[in-house]
Amino acid sequence: MADKILVCKDCGKEFVFTEGEQAFYKEKGFQNEPQRCSDCRKARKQQYNNNRGYRK
Repeated sequence: MADKILVCKDCGKEFVFTEGEQAFYKEKGFQNEPQRCSDCRKARKQQYNNNRGYRK
């Protein structure tokens, strides 16, 4: 496996899907590659938690 360059579906920036991340996804049985960069994933998770009343 080699690092892959993916494009975030939210912000459109390119991000690297590393060999280690790919191995982790495979180990966990995930079949889809990530669609969001780490910044957008964090923002989306924070928004979800705020809507549910959690604070972190």
